[in-house]
Amino acid sequence: MYKYDTYDQAMVDARVDEFRDQVEARLAGTITEDQFKPLRLMNGLYLQLHAYMLRVAIPYGTLSGDQLRALSDIARKYDRDYAHFTTRQNLQYNWIKLQDAPDILAALAKVEMHAIQTSGNCIRNISSDQFAGAAADEVADPRPYAELLRQWSSFHPEFSYLPRKFKIAVTASDNDRAAIQLHDIGLQLVRRDGVLGFRVLVGGGMGRTPMIGHWIREFIPVGQYLSYCEAILRVYNRHGRRDNIYKARIKILVHELGAAEFTRQVEAEWALTEPLGLDAPQAEYDRIGAFFADPAYDLSASDSLDRSDPDFAVWVDQNVHAHKQPGYAIVTISLKPPRGIPGDASSAQMDLVADLAERLSFDELRVTHAQNLVLPHVRKDDLYALWQALDGADLATPNLDLVTDIIACPGLDYCALANARSIPVAQKIADRFADLDRQRDVGELKIKVSGCINACGHHHAGHIGILGVDKKGEEAYQLSLGGSGAEDASLAKILGPAFTEDGVVEAVEKIIERYRAVRTSPQERFLDTYRRVGDAPFKEAVYG
Repeated sequence: MYKYDTYDQAMVDARVDEFRDQVEARLAGTITEDQFKPLRLMNGLYLQLHAYMLRVAIPYGTLSGDQLRALSDIARKYDRDYAHFTTRQNLQYNWIKLQDAPDILAALAKVEMHAIQTSGNCIRNISSDQFAGAAADEVADPRPYAELLRQWSSFHPEFSYLPRKFKIAVTASDNDRAAIQLHDIGLQLVRRDGVLGFRVLVGGGMGRTPMIGHWIREFIPVGQYLSYCEAILRVYNRHGRRDNIYKARIKILVHELGAAEFTRQVEAEWALTEPLGLDAPQAEYDRIGAFFADPAYDLSASDSLDRSDPDFAVWVDQNVHAHKQPGYAIVTISLKPPRGIPGDASSAQMDLVADLAERLSFDELRVTHAQNLVLPHVRKDDLYALWQALDGADLATPNLDLVTDIIACPGLDYCALANARSIPVAQKIADRFADLDRQRDVGELKIKVSGCINACGHHHAGHIGILGVDKKGEEAYQLSLGGSGAEDASLAKILGPAFTEDGVVEAVEKIIERYRAVRTSPQERFLDTYRRVGDAPFKEAVYG
């Protein structure tokens, strides 16, 4: 994984010193909250319902054991002994005291981490496939290109004050594990006639006006993708709305101009931008790429697996994926245990995962946009011992992509923007489907819960999406069906009138039971059944 050079370290150290002065000024009363707000947001510090929330960047979801252990130490010392992993592969602390924020940023800087550009109208944390560098189906590791995007976008003078926040995702497989079609820019690494390059997508996003992005270029060589992204951002920065926050995202600009006209303007801008030498020289690609070389795999590692323990076998079938290197596997650690809060991990759990990453996964782990963790390089011979260690810490729930592997935002329990709580809804649904045999019979079913229209819980991309709304001062929940954030991306469609908290749990169960009744076979997943039969059977089941 990437290691800071002197420039990277100087940048984050300087930001810590700067913010310490700003916090001292706020605590002394020499600047007002209105003056302080844009300064704290530039450092990922939000004021939520009960306390400050700090959002820490985890570029393309990659962490070392030392970094996770530092995050654990911060949770233990400055929060309430836990942290929350988010749908942008970031981490959030929900109970931060303002006077502690500079010390937290200093602790992050010591392990090459920061909270820069995790808020504000700028290019946010670059996200990627959590299996990058390990997946058997990728054309190349996309993380060096994500890292170069991170360096290019950090404090970019033109793009520090965009019309609205901006999100970029990078993948390298036809199997989309990063929801790139729901990003402002999505980049898919491909190989054409032996040359490595990117397919480029623009204008996706969720929130108030969800849209699937448009593929505007089928191929741009990797040596030119930075200047092409620069051209996209310049067109957006020039024409994006600044008079209406609800129409400020690039998806609105692409929609209003039309994809063809937007593409024409980008190509015209790139014709001017590309000759300026904005792309990195090959030596810089090589320098960054060297940090992402394959680890020292044991080429003699056995590719067989003892499945005699039935509980272990279930976990392997559900949470373990094929690795590009024989004898190794990719392990997803579920942060969705029974009665758990989706994406939360205690300090003790983070310490354990850090230890396991160091011992069993070449000191590397990943955060997923589905709020789970991944150990990307585990010898198959070590899987049983790993499973035992995880099981002892309530981290071995075998529910990846099943009905209890629910994405949920913090909702009204924490967020000042929310209309309704998300966490209790997720917990009640998980309780209702606690029986593992029932979950496995239902099969792949992605439920996603948001507490407001901003869609931090990705409800638009849920096979079943749940949106918390304010209904005459009461919390209510709107159901949508048929969404997907994968390569078959689609937006969920509202089913009908909203429900109470308990009512939406009942409705979800009725929908799932109707699915089981109308599917052609146990192998037909919920999303495919919905696309085949439409919403009428589910409306009838729920509303009568």
